[in-house]
Parts: sequence; structure tokens; C-alpha cells
Amino acid sequence: MVKPPRRPSGPSTGGLPDKETLLRFLREAGEADKSDLARAFGLKGAERRALREMLRELEAEGKLGKRGRKGFSEAGSLPPVGVVDVVEKDIDGEMYVRLVEAAADAPRAILIPDKSGKTGPAPGMGDRLLVKFERGNEGWEARVVKKLDAGNSRILGVIRKSNRETRVEPVDRRSKDLLFIPPLLAEDLRDGDLVLAAAEKSEHRHGPKRGKILEVIGKEDDPRAASLIAIYAHGVPTGFSEAVEKEAENQDLPTLKGRDDLRDIPFVTIDPADARDHDDAVFAQRDEDEKNPGGWIVWVAIADVAAYVRPGTALDREARAKGNSTYFPDRVEPMLPERLSNGLCSLKEGENRATLAVRMVFDKEGKKTGHKFHRGLMRSHAKLSYEQAQAAIDGVENGGGTDDATGPIMDTILYPLWNAYHTMLKGREKRSPLQIESAERRILMGKDGGIAAIVPRKSLEAHRLIEEMMIQANVCAAETLEQKKVPLIYRVHEAPSQEKIFNLADFLTTIAMPWNKGEPATTKRFNKLLDQTRDGPHADVVNEVVLRSQMQAVYSPDNVGHFGLHLDRYAHFTSPIRRYSDLIVHRGLIRALKLGSDGLTDKEIAELQAIAEQVTQTERRSMAAERDAMDRYVAAFLEDRVGATFDGRITGVTRFGLFVRLEETGADGLVPVSSLGDEYFTHDDRAHALVGERSGQRYTLGRAVQVKLKEATPVTGGLLFEMLSDPEPRDPNAPRPRYGVRARDRGPGGNGPPKRGSGRPGGPKPRNDGRGGGKPSGGLKGVRKGKRK
Repeated sequence: MVKPPRRPSGPSTGGLPDKETLLRFLREAGEADKSDLARAFGLKGAERRALREMLRELEAEGKLGKRGRKGFSEAGSLPPVGVVDVVEKDIDGEMYVRLVEAAADAPRAILIPDKSGKTGPAPGMGDRLLVKFERGNEGWEARVVKKLDAGNSRILGVIRKSNRETRVEPVDRRSKDLLFIPPLLAEDLRDGDLVLAAAEKSEHRHGPKRGKILEVIGKEDDPRAASLIAIYAHGVPTGFSEAVEKEAENQDLPTLKGRDDLRDIPFVTIDPADARDHDDAVFAQRDEDEKNPGGWIVWVAIADVAAYVRPGTALDREARAKGNSTYFPDRVEPMLPERLSNGLCSLKEGENRATLAVRMVFDKEGKKTGHKFHRGLMRSHAKLSYEQAQAAIDGVENGGGTDDATGPIMDTILYPLWNAYHTMLKGREKRSPLQIESAERRILMGKDGGIAAIVPRKSLEAHRLIEEMMIQANVCAAETLEQKKVPLIYRVHEAPSQEKIFNLADFLTTIAMPWNKGEPATTKRFNKLLDQTRDGPHADVVNEVVLRSQMQAVYSPDNVGHFGLHLDRYAHFTSPIRRYSDLIVHRGLIRALKLGSDGLTDKEIAELQAIAEQVTQTERRSMAAERDAMDRYVAAFLEDRVGATFDGRITGVTRFGLFVRLEETGADGLVPVSSLGDEYFTHDDRAHALVGERSGQRYTLGRAVQVKLKEATPVTGGLLFEMLSDPEPRDPNAPRPRYGVRARDRGPGGNGPPKRGSGRPGGPKPRNDGRGGGKPSGGLKGVRKGKRK
């Protein structure tokens, strides 16, 4: 709690302040709790009770907001100092933060660097920071004081030994916390050991921190180190308890009792070539109903995980805690034990498997006209990879061809699947879901555990076929549960906020693309934009900024639709082996359709909100861990190429510097703003550019550039680049920047040119003192008005 200022001067009646005086006090203090307020105004007894009532009234009137567990602040304001989480990134890559403990009225704030000019990696999404809040010209600003450990005192680091000391260097590239290990505790440690460590309490606030080793988890040069670091750094649960393993081993394959026999339907699985589990299978055939000419019947069969993972069991508790499986280039941390995920719940070729399947009917225009769920026993007739199925459909004339698996099933299975999909495409095109094309990369691991190559991930029609059939099955699940009035967890995706749309429109003006801010955002509008730029020089960056303009999809028992897929109702049903949300939907269907006694329980229905929030959190935890592991693998792959020159594209423009993505590998790294030259570069958020204060030359979002790799640090995943491309010339239509003397950046007396590195973030704020100050022209931040050059 921030210590409140002295009681404001001025008249006061009987000690108890009136509401305006109380609000003025909080405005000056920034934040205070009831005890602070009572002490400041000298209140006791009945006056304290009156103060509590006044606070309740002000809160009900919307004039106060909660800050922390006991604190109050004027609504819409922020305290001088606070603990925040990085919660959002805009089109330029600028970060926004929110107070960790605050009511809904607490505004977000844009993150800006500390005033010291220190460089280093920018904070990332999900980081917890201590910041100082200030009101800027365009809203609240949060200036970084330091990065905090998000409630966890453990440090994941690498042992560094010298003749005189042993220290733990954190693997988080944003952390500067070093721990020193006493000699007696360091005898068995080796240089390069990956360890979990904790700081020991000390009576001294300054000086090196002493630590203790909690666990040695591996070696820095282990090819699997990237995944291990990501797992421990993000707290991804690993392994299974003895009780869970025992429950899994004791499961038996269900019989036909209470199930439909679907074993004669020639389902096939189509998955990645290296997939170990197969939780979905498909089949399609012409609809023989004369009332549906040109129509198709499409079956989607999903592993019946609910038959094995029942509510209240150890299996269920651990699956819920994990939330989902987490995938790394070299390993998987599964949600379920191997006995289930790679055994009884995997739809293996030629083996009986329990399934919850949906039979869908489509007309000749691709519109779904009906569906029905079946709990049954099925048998996969073929196991195919995406590449295998695509090659068979492409044929020899298009560089493909059949093999022993695909040849015998072309007419009976594969051609009908593709023909049904092309019919379904008509409905998809009318629906017009968002068509973002992101250039994903795939890491290929060598036999020695190292990285063999980083290659673009191919997008095949076979991928899109399976995706569309799974989407339609998910829609069926949501529709059925709504119809039967059984609560469910939806997968929801809200439309972009007005602020995100305005930011997108501002960016598009920089590449001469029109976008009317007044028109509502629709997927058709986005797709038209993507089509217009698809074959041009701005295709990649337009894809990137459209993606950044979208909200994050979440799980929720309250339905707001799915904007990206342009669907009114949508639930995840097709991957219960690896997502707990899908298992909940399966149980809901079993309850709704009276398909067994292992359906959704009343207790689970009461907890749906908590479950939805938890699986959203575990999904984001896994995404962050997977992304961090990828960064570390890429850094390890590029470590031998430090000093090499690469072609890339600017994908982020922030106060911290330029984020550049390499064309060859898709790797992302930072060009610090302090390395761009001798002049002061400012961030023009409207032009999405870093602009030289004197020259007006610019580095703009989306521009193709050449960079030199200066540093690649595998243990942290950090890449640092040097810009080799010259900036673009001054925009002739932009206002000429105004600047004044930067005394603190010059020599004694304020004379001479700026010091080297004055382009670092955190420069002087715009003046607003009536002497030529105020908001800078042209949207430039951090630039004082002065004489024209």
C-alpha cells in the first residue's frame, strides 16, 4: 500500500470529510485503504463507521474503484506505483498492462521503458512487473521499475562456475536476478547444469543474493534443454501420479452394450505423419435420399474419452489440472497417461474403439440440414498422413500418387471425402470465416536430438478438409446441447474492439489501403483486405496486423459467438484426448442424449465458469511454453551463424526498438532503438514507425530489411540484431518534427551534440507549460516543440 499524503489543507467539518474532499484526497494519494483514510482525517469510533458507509456509497455511484484487497482509488485512476501483468499487444507490438488486483474500472496503461535509458529485451506477454504510473497526453503510462517473479520464488537457471564463485544465471532473458551459491553447497554442481534454485532470505537489502539449489534438471547442452526449460519456467505439469497410472492401466475396452455398432463404416484417420495418438476419424458418402439431391452424409468419429475418464476419479482430477496436452518439437506432455492417449483412446487401424460420433447431412450448397450423435464402437479402416492422402488425391500428373494404403480406398473413401468437402466449401465460402494465412515454421529434430532443419509448415487441402469437418462437428455439439438445455463450455471469440480497428485503419493509411473506421468489422471486410494484398509486397505484414487486431479466443459458459469462424455457436468437441474442454462437452452430450451414466454431473455444471477459466489459463500456459521452446530451439540453430547477414521484415515497432522476423527461419529478434544511430528516434504510433528527430528518416512496420545477427543465446532464446538497411527518407506529407535542447543528453551546460545512445527509450516527456510545449505534432511521442531546424 502506498503511504497516503498528508491530510489536504482546507476547511473540514467535524473530522469526517464530505465526498468531494474524500475524492480529492484519493486523487492526490493515488490509492489508500480505510485505515489510511481514517488516520489521515483523524477519525475514530462512529466516524470510522460513517467513513465505511461513505466509501460504499461512492463505490455504488461508480466514483470509487477497488485497488488490491483493501485499497480504494478514484474510478478510472491508477496509484503512483503498482504491480501489473502484461495483458495485450497492439499492431505495432506495443505492450499494455493492467493492475494485478483491481476492479473493472481500473484502466489499462501503455508500457514504456524506464528513464535510465537501460537497454535489454522488452517485457513479454504475461510478465509481471512493478511499474510507476503517470498520466500521459494520450492516457495512462506505466514506466517499468523492474520485472517481478509472478508469485513464484523459484528461479530456473544455469550454473556458472569460476575459481572464486558459483552462481545461477536465470534462463529468462528478461530477468537480471543472479544467485550466488555458497561453496559448501556447490561442490556437486557442474558448469552448465540446469537447475531450479531459490533465493534465501537475507538481512541485507543490497549486495549479491545467496541461493540454494532445489533440483538439478538437466544440462545446458542437452538437445532437449529448450523443452525442459519451457516446462519448468511455465509450470507445465509433467508425468502422472501412481494413482492415475493405476486407474489408466485398469481400464478395459467397452463392449457393444449400450452402444451402436459402427464397425462397418469405413472410417479413416488423417493426421500428421509423426502423430502418436489419433482422436478423430472421418467418412463421407452420397446421400441417397431423393429429397436431398447432390447432398452428402459426413461422419466424424471421436474417441470416447468419457468412457474411461469419469467425474471424481484421480484420472479426472489430474486431467483437469493439466487442462490440455503441451506440444514441443521433441516431446509431448500429455493430458492423459499413455495407456489412454496412445492406447485405448487412440483410434488405431483395425482395432475396436469406443467412440462418440456425429452423422451430419449437407445439401448440395454445403448447408448442414441435420445431424445425429451416436455412442458406439468403431474400427478405423486406414491410418493416413496428411501428405499421404494429399498425394493420392493429387495423382501422378501433379507430383503425387497412391501407395499400398491409399490405392485400394480411392473410390470408396478418399474421392467421396474430397467431393463432400468441396460441397461443404460452398457453405464455408458463404459464411466467410476469417482467412488469415500465417507463415508457420516447423522444427525437424535429428536422430541425435539436435535440430536438423527449420522448414515452413505446408498448408495442404487435406489439412483444410479435416479442419472443416471438425468445425462442423463442433457446431453440432453446441447446437445439440443448447437444444437440450444442458449447460456447456463454448469456445468464444469476440469481435475486435473499436480501438483495435482504429489502430488497424491508421496502419493501413501508411500503405495506401482504405479502411472506413465507421463501418462495422466483419470477417468479409477482413478477407477482402487480405485478398487485395495477398500477392503484393505488404501481404505478410497485413496478415500480421489483421491477426494482432483480433481478440483472443477463450472458453466460457456464456455464448457470444465465434467471430473468426463467423459462427453463432461453437464448442470444442473433437479432441478430448488433449483438451479437457472437449471432455466436458462429451459428458454434456452423454447427459443430454441419455447415452450413459457417465455424463456431466450437477457439481460440474455448478463449476462450469471455474472450469472454463482454468482451461483458458492452462491453454495460454501451454502456448507460452511452446513459444518459448521454439525461440530457444531457433536460437540454438542460429548460434553458429552469429555475424551472418539475413533478409527479414519489421514486424514490430515499439519504443524499445524494432522487432524483425527472418525470412529464412521465421525467427524473431530485436534491433534495440539505441543501436539505430546517433540521432534520437521516436515512436510515431500513427505512422507505425521509428522516426529520426532531426532527419525525419523512418523505419516502418512491414518494411523488408537486412540485419546482422549479433547475439544468439540458446538458454534464453534471445536474438539480437544489428540493422544494416538505411532508413527510408522523410515522409514529405508528415509534419516536420519539432525538437528542443536535451540538456541531460548533452555535455556540460547543455552544449554539443546528443550523447551516443540518446535514441534510447525513455527520453524527455513533451512539455505542457505554456512555453511552446503541449502535444507534439504528427503523433510523435517524446519530442519537445522548439525552433524548426
